[in-house]
Amino acid sequence: MAKRKMLLSKGNEALAEAAIEAGCRFYAGYPITPQNEIPEYLARRMPEVNGIFIQAESEIASINMVYGASAAGVRAMTSSSSPGVSLKQEAMSFLSGAELPAVIVNIQREGRALEYYRKPGRLFPGRKGRRAR
Repeated sequence: MAKRKMLLSKGNEALAEAAIEAGCRFYAGYPITPQNEIPEYLARRMPEVNGIFIQAESEIASINMVYGASAAGVRAMTSSSSPGVSLKQEAMSFLSGAELPAVIVNIQREGRALEYYRKPGRLFPGRKGRRAR
């Protein structure tokens, strides 16, 4: 049996490497804690696999860049934290309406002030691309 190389990494870094292994070649994002490790990792790794890394000027710009990359046939991803994902909602509905694939990662913030996001109806936009009625 061949020896396997063991690697210790953070969850965000593991997620970023898994995206690359799955064929993601375009990442556009805006730095916001607690997901900063994802763009930091992909800024190093994307050039190594002939991918494109863009640090966008805003959350809205990053999701629209992902929309364009997906429309061009590239496996694309963005990531953010809950407030940033809320800003991306309109473009997420455009992606859904155009039936374009994209990976949108929400690294959840934790804390008492965020009880709002724990209610099931609050997750509806992320699952369905629109607000609950």
